Amino acid sequence: MERILVVDDERSICDLLSLVFTKEGYSVKTCLSPSRALESIDKDDFDFILTDIRLPQMSGMEILKYVKEKKPDIPVAMITAYGTIKQAVEALKKGAVDYIVKPFDVEELKIIVSQGLEKRRLKAENILLKKRLEEQFGLGKMVGTSKLIKEIYALIKKIAGTDSTVLISGESGTGKEMAAREIHSFSLRKDGPFVSINCGALPESLLESELFGHVRGSFTGAVENKKGMFEVAEKGTIFLDEVGEMSPWTQVKLLRTLQDKKIRRVGGTQEIPVDVRIIAATNQDLKKNIKEGKSREDLFYRLNVISFAMPPLRERKEDIPLLVSHFLKKYCNKLERRMKRVAPDVMSVFESYPWPGNIRELENVIERVVAVEERETITKQSLPQEILIPQKIPDTGDIIQPGFNLKDFMDDISKKYVKHALLLSGEKLKEASSLLGINYRSLRYLIDKYGLKASIKEDKELSKNDFSKDKSFINNRDE
Repeated sequence: MERILVVDDERSICDLLSLVFTKEGYSVKTCLSPSRALESIDKDDFDFILTDIRLPQMSGMEILKYVKEKKPDIPVAMITAYGTIKQAVEALKKGAVDYIVKPFDVEELKIIVSQGLEKRRLKAENILLKKRLEEQFGLGKMVGTSKLIKEIYALIKKIAGTDSTVLISGESGTGKEMAAREIHSFSLRKDGPFVSINCGALPESLLESELFGHVRGSFTGAVENKKGMFEVAEKGTIFLDEVGEMSPWTQVKLLRTLQDKKIRRVGGTQEIPVDVRIIAATNQDLKKNIKEGKSREDLFYRLNVISFAMPPLRERKEDIPLLVSHFLKKYCNKLERRMKRVAPDVMSVFESYPWPGNIRELENVIERVVAVEERETITKQSLPQEILIPQKIPDTGDIIQPGFNLKDFMDDISKKYVKHALLLSGEKLKEASSLLGINYRSLRYLIDKYGLKASIKEDKELSKNDFSKDKSFINNRDE
């Protein structure tokens, strides 16, 4: 039974409210003096407090302050006469959930108490749910129980309380931003903003302005002063995704910010102090970039204070059933569909597919299936072709020989498919990714992985006939 404390120096008010809320099914305690109220607050557990503002010896504002210091989760509503409404508004700013004016409407007061108790229940449920999720999965928003992901959970908990710069590496779609958000949510900056910016999605001039801001007239279109993301993230965390895509000039400005904790807007002369934590992420080999002159070594060491890699999904396949269940719930709720279940052979497909696009690709597949599948059970017929094709086993008699390496074999096939898609699309990445049935960032990762940026223009002679030979093992597969 939820308990309500009523504090008012008028006995008639106390008796009335006790009668009203007892009939509503609550346990009610009344106090005529503030001192008795404070004693009760210390000794007993209450779910809601109603207090008059004008009281002898001590004001209701002081009771509010005491509750917020000692038991801040208890909602407090203020009862006020007309002349003290200004104080009631002040009480709202200091944490009161609402106020009601004497002579009050009992029904209105019931609503105020009911809403306050409901918010408290929801808050308690959220805390309990978060605790259960932590016990089950390690952290609130990251899903997984594999050894690899548990190690990431443990590291995040260790580093979250520091203010050190973090560098997260890993393939596209492995959850680098999710890990960054978890670091922020467990840090001392959790009440500050979390600002994310994709450094690879913007041209150099625009990225510099987005990060550091600009002053009016600094370039065409700069009609007013604008704060950059570093200023927006003040007292919080800024997440720099694809930091390896930054131009040399922007890298220099970022290095200065890391060293001096100050930024200078584009076109400006004033140095502006910033108090932010920096978390960067990359799907590139930054050490290789340094050797090739693409990345600054001094910036790398500034970013690489604490570093870890997010594992690809193919290395944590035991987490796939949990992730599938998580995304099914998410998209069945979002798209207002009845909850679906996955046939066992479909889960086998999910667990054997290599997921080049990692968790993001899995999420996209589940969203697509939920959107188009009308049946309650998800079968193989529900899946996109690109997921099913690798499951059809070719005749391996003339393939598997001494010295055969499956990873090299699959990489070779994947490279040829990517190269052919680039040729067919005229090197238009969006069109090529559509032809391959993967997302844009996954394609960019594969292009970098296989070193196709330079070689694609040298291999125009690759014909469709050559490509047909490469995929003949699929056409001759056992059905």
